[in-house]
Amino acid sequence: MSNRRHLKVEAQHGGPKSVQPNDARTIRLLPGSSSSIEAKAAVRPMTVLDFQKMKNEGRKISMITCYDYSSARAVAQSSVDCILVGDSVAMTMHGYPNTLSATTTMMAMHTAAVARGAPSKFIVGDMPFLSYRKGLKEAMDCVHELMSAGAHSVKLEGVRGHAEIVRHIADSGVPVMGHLGLTPQSVNQLGGMKVQAKTDAAVELLASQARELEDAGCFALVLECVPAEAARKVTELLTIPTIGIGAGPAVSGQVLVYQDLLGLNPSFKPKFLRTYASAFEMIHAALDSYNDDVKRGEFPSENESYS
Repeated sequence: MSNRRHLKVEAQHGGPKSVQPNDARTIRLLPGSSSSIEAKAAVRPMTVLDFQKMKNEGRKISMITCYDYSSARAVAQSSVDCILVGDSVAMTMHGYPNTLSATTTMMAMHTAAVARGAPSKFIVGDMPFLSYRKGLKEAMDCVHELMSAGAHSVKLEGVRGHAEIVRHIADSGVPVMGHLGLTPQSVNQLGGMKVQAKTDAAVELLASQARELEDAGCFALVLECVPAEAARKVTELLTIPTIGIGAGPAVSGQVLVYQDLLGLNPSFKPKFLRTYASAFEMIHAALDSYNDDVKRGEFPSENESYS
């Protein structure tokens, strides 16, 4: 990562300091002035090089799965490092039972919406079911659509049978994020959404596949629903960073779905999920309050009406 792209700011005590990606610190301009102006330091957008830098420096990567403009605007104002536009959009936003109904058109539409809402965030676009298993042309057409929609990289699941496609995408100048462990696009083959790599042989296979993805040119790897020790072994084996979901604390970073983190789906309670808000209950209460005010004739008030 080039130092010339770092923002230099004068701290109140000491000399210039380099602002890292998404370092949303507040600085005080004109130190010592009785009328000092406070401003938030400009944040340099994360780049693909920062993923490796953060792993090398032992700094954790935060990723959020997000699908729409309004949610992306909130993420854009946060200190979260990057956004995944996941194929789980088929379930979370469209109500399908799994991710298999996601299409390239659907993924490109949601990627474009997120890119408009969070133009300063690094965005990873998911390649949907079978989009990279129909041949090189079809895979590259999907990559083209996602990147044209505003993604900065693409993510795909597994490696067996498409390692050369991964390599071709990476060699074409498109950063590729891998995904191993529980791969939801293989839900029927896996027999459901189950924890993977629970035996020594399965851990060895996971490690071998992870190394194959790294060798093919992936810049990072998602590990989903694998035992913490297996995730630690893979993370230590690889040079590239790992981002976990249900993979314990020893990975290079974590990813959660926006709606899950905010408690918008209270019936979804996997072991790995920590909710940071009770947004479903808050929204439910707000809607009922609105309904009550309308029924009682208390909304709109005179101040909320035009004369």
